[in-house]
Amino acid sequence: MERKIITTADGSSTIYLPDLDETYHSRHGAIQEALHVFITSGLDYWSDKYPEKQELSVLEIGFGTGLNAFLTCLHAESLHCKIKYTGVEAYPVTSEHLQHINYSKEILSGTQESVFNTLHDVSWEVMHDITSKFSLLKQEKIFNDITDVALYDLVFFDAFGPRVQPELWGEAVFKIMYKALKPGGVLVTYSAQGNARRAMQTVGFLVDRIPGPPGKREMLRANKPL
Repeated sequence: MERKIITTADGSSTIYLPDLDETYHSRHGAIQEALHVFITSGLDYWSDKYPEKQELSVLEIGFGTGLNAFLTCLHAESLHCKIKYTGVEAYPVTSEHLQHINYSKEILSGTQESVFNTLHDVSWEVMHDITSKFSLLKQEKIFNDITDVALYDLVFFDAFGPRVQPELWGEAVFKIMYKALKPGGVLVTYSAQGNARRAMQTVGFLVDRIPGPPGKREMLRANKPL
């Protein structure tokens, strides 16, 4: 499938799929969206909820360009816990496209480019220590093949939108997410679609609509009961 690099409203890059008319991140700002949805509403929310925890296990659904992992790795330095991060991706982005992604330059004037490159250079299917506070495991597989049970504290659900892949936003996939989370775990996603919210509730999540990132009025945050 054809992939094109485009620039979003905040100056950061994303990938556009012309065949689907879909982008990997919001056109209103890739970095802004990721910071709001996954760092502020997910990572910081969990950290504030469990200040006593010394380790955080994150599952990302849709590793993609590595933006969420990159931001999490950088943010880990200011948190009280170490992070073990698993990124699942069925169709990894090629190095050719990654060369044109500008996240490190947009975030910290290029000083963290080596970290971003390392996230993509390390081998798949093996846990790697990227920094003293952040470890990464990349898994190449479809989301339906996830069989983990009560392994993760936090899920970043960043799949393509319901318009192009509605099968990823139904009860079957959210049941997998529910099983993968520990009791008290949290799932965050940029979508606020009603069908997705109802599917989450059906499998057992307690779901809240909360303010969305630039360009979106709302997003969803789901908690697995203790």
